[in-house]
Amino acid sequence: MVSDVLIVIDLQNGVNSEDFPLARLDEVLSGVNERIAVYRDAGKPVIFVQHVDAELVIDSEDWRVMPELDARTDDLYVNKTHANSFYKTELPVILAELNVEKIEFCGAQTEYCVDSTVRFAHGLGFDCSMKRGLHTTANSDILTAEQIMAHHEAIWDYRFLTFL
Repeated sequence: MVSDVLIVIDLQNGVNSEDFPLARLDEVLSGVNERIAVYRDAGKPVIFVQHVDAELVIDSEDWRVMPELDARTDDLYVNKTHANSFYKTELPVILAELNVEKIEFCGAQTEYCVDSTVRFAHGLGFDCSMKRGLHTTANSDILTAEQIMAHHEAIWDYRFLTFL
């Protein structure tokens, strides 16, 4: 099953660090690559959203998409400065030009950029989906990454998106 577009959020070098390692990163990257291959085989677009801030400076190594991902020059790329990938970005225009109604999401970080983008897309009327487990985050001061991810999947399930 494929949507009109696959959106990969913030899987950038600088999002993962020794101090805040992303949980199950190898598994997530492998799963995202599997979904990218499905979209390429179906002739559907892949959009990489990249966060930009003081640590994730455009064209820096930290800003770049993780090299393990099958990101290609003919994919679409969107820079953002807010957790919500729609906020003051070209994403709404790109989706309108592609006549997108259905979006599949994956990426990092679960409780920030993925959650904000999923909820906003749902509010705009997009039919949202995700393959279970294809998002990641780091431990917080009060919850483990696994707890954060499970909590968000429970909230999203059939409210904001459908799991594949």
